[in-house]
Amino acid sequence: MNYDLLTKTGFTCDDIGGALSWGALLSFIKNVGPDSALGREIGNTNGWETRIKTNAILADIYDLLQVINRNIVAAHSKKPVKEKIKPYPRPGQDENKRKIGKGAMPVADLREWINKKRKRKGGDK
Repeated sequence: MNYDLLTKTGFTCDDIGGALSWGALLSFIKNVGPDSALGREIGNTNGWETRIKTNAILADIYDLLQVINRNIVAAHSKKPVKEKIKPYPRPGQDENKRKIGKGAMPVADLREWINKKRKRKGGDK
């Protein structure tokens, strides 16, 4: 509760009865959202009302509908469907992300690179 109180109102539990009245605290508790820690604790919703959970479920439904649609097209087509299904973009999965290099650097090369950087830094002083 302290986290929700602090992030949403700027008060902490230490302020109750002083700067934060008991009536204001009661109003806060009655109106706290289901996606807050206190709301989950009070409502026992297990996170089902959070936007993140809802968005994840909708993205899964979107992906499933694409699979079903592809299967229907494949069932009514004489040619095999080669088109890949693109899943709905999730947070942290940037398609346009620039990739650098082709894989992991060998340990020996990494050590050599680090040693060169250390020597260069020490030589500049």
